[in-house]
Amino acid sequence: MQKKLIALAVASLASGAAFAQTNVTIYGIADAGYVYSTGSAGRAAGTNTFSGVQSGLLSGSRLGFKGEEALGNGLKAIFTLEYSLNIDNNSGVGAGTPDAPATTLQARQQFVGLSSAKLGTVALGRQYAPGYAATINNDPLGGAAFGPMNVLTATAGNTINPGTNARWDNAVTYTTPNWGGFTAKGIYSFGERSSVTGSYNENVTSVSDNGKWGLGANFANGPLNLDLVYQERQNVEDSAAPVTPSGNGVNEVYVGGSFDLKMVKLMASWQAQNDKNALNADNQTWQVGAVIPVLSASKIHLQYGSTMWDQGNNTAARRLTNWNGNTDAATIAWTTSLSKRTTLYAGYVWIRNDDNSRAAAVVSGVGARGEDNNTFAAGLNHSF
Repeated sequence: MQKKLIALAVASLASGAAFAQTNVTIYGIADAGYVYSTGSAGRAAGTNTFSGVQSGLLSGSRLGFKGEEALGNGLKAIFTLEYSLNIDNNSGVGAGTPDAPATTLQARQQFVGLSSAKLGTVALGRQYAPGYAATINNDPLGGAAFGPMNVLTATAGNTINPGTNARWDNAVTYTTPNWGGFTAKGIYSFGERSSVTGSYNENVTSVSDNGKWGLGANFANGPLNLDLVYQERQNVEDSAAPVTPSGNGVNEVYVGGSFDLKMVKLMASWQAQNDKNALNADNQTWQVGAVIPVLSASKIHLQYGSTMWDQGNNTAARRLTNWNGNTDAATIAWTTSLSKRTTLYAGYVWIRNDDNSRAAAVVSGVGARGEDNNTFAAGLNHSF
């Protein structure tokens, strides 16, 4: 009996030492709401309508694990493992969706790295490009899935985006320390495949084919926030037939800022994409908005934005889609904090697609070229 007690005491001490060395946090967001979206079918007859429950409207539902271990002299080992959840239809993590079962994890981010308060942070894995934080910083809806900036930049295929396109695989990043409110981040994502065959051998595999790199700078001090971002996709494959992959680059730039006047927070941004491939998906997107505190725990969110397409006179591109028009979007939304972790929200989004624009909409399948669509969303967001 005495030997069993001693063994149990030793095991307890060993377990306690392990937990003392590494600080691990489990966190997440559960977000779901009702969505009603409708719009005419544009050049086709009829009306496109969606009515149902969707996950991740205000912010993506997720389950995450993050931790750090002190290594001495101010150096820490860090990691983050964060996975998407679709709580409306029992999918996510590794399940995909009922219509398209996934064969891989639905990871938002997965990385490991070393961090120092004096020297900065280096990390390896699936990570956010600098454009992710920049777009959220200067978006009145903070990158919400039903917000105009998320819808417009995702429809345009931009990587400077507050959603999926901003997450890059096979990436190495460096983030500077905070120098009086100024921080900078650099990222390189290895393509790790050929732009011709997708094979892995010494003759065709290239780290630059379909690779990406980006630089971002942020200044946040008091009421002022400023962001500047440049991102580039290298030797890009054009996936839209009948265009032959040309292996040229796609460049993007972003400038945004916000200023908090207490009674209202003003925000604005402009970004552009220069596509050097045959698809020639050149576009510019701008937005202005405001967040107005009301009562004790509520806010009104206002935003207007527009994407302007400029494919020029490229013959191959005109055979495909002929994007030379505009898509305009506006929203008014309301949020109220029921507690520090729980937020109730509702919003209305109007989108107008020109005849020569891509079909943007909050809900996939509702938008059409040459039509207006309208979306109402309301839901609950809880973080833990």
